[in-house]
Amino acid sequence: MPPPLDTVLFDLDGTLIDSIELIRRSYMHTLEAHGLPQSDPAFWLAGLGRPLRWQFAQFTSDSDEIERMVATYRVHNRAHHDALVSAFPGSVEAVAALHSRGLRLGIVTSKMREGAYRGLRSCGFREQWFSAVVGADDVTEHKPHPEPVERALALLGSHASRAVMVGDSPHDLSSGRSAGTRTAAVAWGPFPHATLRATTPDHWLATPADIATLA
Repeated sequence: MPPPLDTVLFDLDGTLIDSIELIRRSYMHTLEAHGLPQSDPAFWLAGLGRPLRWQFAQFTSDSDEIERMVATYRVHNRAHHDALVSAFPGSVEAVAALHSRGLRLGIVTSKMREGAYRGLRSCGFREQWFSAVVGADDVTEHKPHPEPVERALALLGSHASRAVMVGDSPHDLSSGRSAGTRTAAVAWGPFPHATLRATTPDHWLATPADIATLA
C-alpha cells in the first residue's frame, strides 16, 4: 500500500480557477494584434498549460517578436482578468477542508507567480493556504518536465511518495508522474477525458468538491 498523502499540489488555471475563456481571448487577441492567422482550436488547446514563450515560439523563432507577443498577451489578460476569472464551484471549500486537516498545499503553474497570486486572491482562495507557489519565473524547465513539481516539494519539505499533483492537462499529470508523485486528473477542465486517461492518473476527480476526498 502506498503511504498516506500529506501534500497536495495543484495546477491553477482550469483546475482551481476557471480562467480558460480569459486565456483563449488573450491568446487570440495576441495573434490578431501581431498579424498572425487564428490558430485551430485544437492547436491552442494542445499548448494550454505550457508557458507563453513556448506557445508563441510555435509561430516565430524571432526572440524579440516572442517577447512582444508575451507583452501583448499580458496587457490584455490583466485588463480583463477580474471580469472573466472565477473559482470553480466548490473548489475554495474543498481546498479549505484540506488545509484545515493540516495537509501541505502548493500551486504549480505555468503562469508567472505574480499572476498566480492575483488569481488566487480574486477567486477567494487564501494565500496562506499555500505554503509554496511555483510559477514560470521560478524554474528553468516547465511542465511537463518534473522540475516545477520537484521545486514545490522542496519548498514544502515534502516527499514525492506522499504527494499528489492535481491538474486538468496532460502536462500537469506528466510533470507529477515524472517527479514521482501520484496524480489526480480533474474532469471539469478543457481537455478531453481520453487525453487525460492516456496519462494513467491515480485518481479521477469528477467535481471540484472531490478535491476534499484526496486525503
